[in-house]
Amino acid sequence: MCLRKGIKNDILLVIIVIINCNVQAQDQFSVDEDLTHLLGRCKMNSEDYDQCMKQALNDLKSYYTTGIPIYNVRPFDPHYASFVEMRRGDSNGLAGFKLLLRNVSEYGWARSEITKYQTDSPQKRIIYSQYFPEKSLEGWYEFSGALFGTPIKRKGFWNMTLNDYSQTTSVRRLGGPGSLLKVNIEVDNMGGLKMHVADILAAGQSTFDNLTDGVINTMWPLGLPFIKPMINELISTAFTDIFNESFRYFPVEKFLRYS
Repeated sequence: MCLRKGIKNDILLVIIVIINCNVQAQDQFSVDEDLTHLLGRCKMNSEDYDQCMKQALNDLKSYYTTGIPIYNVRPFDPHYASFVEMRRGDSNGLAGFKLLLRNVSEYGWARSEITKYQTDSPQKRIIYSQYFPEKSLEGWYEFSGALFGTPIKRKGFWNMTLNDYSQTTSVRRLGGPGSLLKVNIEVDNMGGLKMHVADILAAGQSTFDNLTDGVINTMWPLGLPFIKPMINELISTAFTDIFNESFRYFPVEKFLRYS
């Protein structure tokens, strides 16, 4: 009786494994078929390759929220960065600061549009511009710095919403296939910004937080030329990590056509 029960269990396990493998194979086939259809219509050596790739990336929006697990591509809506750091000067000296952003989520890619795509083969680089009707970000921050020797420390939750926003992204491979990717992002336009920053280190800070939010949300157009380089650096650092995790080994050559 025990032997029969063991055999039945073994047979059941084999059936489950076979079904699971078949499902995975079907998923692999359907994804490969879809990627081949969308990317394979773009011929590498043709004059309209860049225009074709721009359209292909827009047609891939259905994967923005799901990612492509079989190729280790993470979802792009929301993006997630566990840790981003920026330093300026000496945070313990007369002037300088250290900013840490943790558990950052970014939303809005599913509604975005690639407006321009350019291939720079000699530099092993692609450049694309992207428009977001609305992009929102949220996470936790830690700020420590000094102003004329006076220490400043803040820590808490922050969120930000950008409207009528556009950026240009450059992705360059530093070596041969499988080598590291370097991402650089430049903010092109920012039509609107709303931001909330809370400090949890001090009790009774809600009035001051609201005042800080009001200053940021009112004065940001004047401060944009000064903070724009820092925004570019932060998002470039975050996206370098994200792109390497998702696309460093992505077999794009498997789906493209060369003639």
